[in-house]
Amino acid sequence: MSYKITRKNEAYKYEAKGHFDVRTTRLHDPQDVNNGVITMGLSHFLPGGGCEYGSNLHETIYYIIEGQMYLECELDTPDEVKTTLYAGDSFHCGPGTKKSVVNTGTTSCQMLVVLVKSQQ
Repeated sequence: MSYKITRKNEAYKYEAKGHFDVRTTRLHDPQDVNNGVITMGLSHFLPGGGCEYGSNLHETIYYIIEGQMYLECELDTPDEVKTTLYAGDSFHCGPGTKKSVVNTGTTSCQMLVVLVKSQQ
């Protein structure tokens, strides 16, 4: 298939390892389009919900649609990022980057998550 449309009622729930107090939904999987490499999901984090500190094998983009998320990220350098992302903010990191996010707000946070599989 060369394209896929996902209607808002077609997203499906899944369990994301290391996540807590969150409803994760998948919108697109790599196999949806030809030999695709992109996964996209929409996560709904309750206040206090988040993802444990760790890494994955994918290039990653977080986009905050609503609410806020506190981000901690360790780069390949001695630098470390500690910041809060608000609605309209995004974060992009490479494969293997260690990071965590926690909803430090008082309302739920909607975060669009895009993962790009390495084409090695």
